Amino acid sequence: MIVIIIRTIIVYLFVTIGIRLMGKRQIGDMQPNELVITLLISEIAAIPLQDTSQPVINGVVAIFILVIVEIVMSVLTMKSMCLRKVLSGKSIIVIRNGEIDQSAMKKVRLTVIDLIELLRSQNVFDITTVDYAVLEVNGNLSVLLKAGYQTATANDVKAQLPKEALPLPIVSDGKKVKESLQTLGISEDAVDSLAQVHSLRTEDIFLMTLDRYGNCTAIKKEAKQ
Repeated sequence: MIVIIIRTIIVYLFVTIGIRLMGKRQIGDMQPNELVITLLISEIAAIPLQDTSQPVINGVVAIFILVIVEIVMSVLTMKSMCLRKVLSGKSIIVIRNGEIDQSAMKKVRLTVIDLIELLRSQNVFDITTVDYAVLEVNGNLSVLLKAGYQTATANDVKAQLPKEALPLPIVSDGKKVKESLQTLGISEDAVDSLAQVHSLRTEDIFLMTLDRYGNCTAIKKEAKQ
């Protein structure tokens, strides 16, 4: 039992490292070649877990060979558009100037029902309001509505909006987040001063955020029961 636990932990760690080296992607955002590599890694990782007679090193080596292949292919596809089309395919316009391109839909084997479902996932319930729709290589649908159905922006109505900035967590569960402090260019002493403004000690804060304009919010830890 101990051997199985150790083998499982080893395989888990190396699969995690391998996926991290490939980059942060959700399954739905993967290109076809990335999905293939991920599936192969999962299959190879299962072999040493199911068959304890197989050395763990064999699975680890195979996983990292696949990761290296994926990294190399990613670099090559960045440099070669032709290779990118071969491995990943290309985006297809399925609605052009408000009209469904039936030949394009047949090419990608997309039914009208599939198209309507994809449109609904983009909060578009009336196909007649669509000007352009592009089926991306990862299966997602990018939609451009006709001018009369697009949401008005602040620029359209000439509205003056207040400046906004991304609030960064500077205290998390009573501990200072050094990466955020470096990004904002503030010291740990400044965090303590901000905590005092909220009548709190840093260690009593569950979450404190700060943006580059000095807007600060703090949430106190709940009392232990």
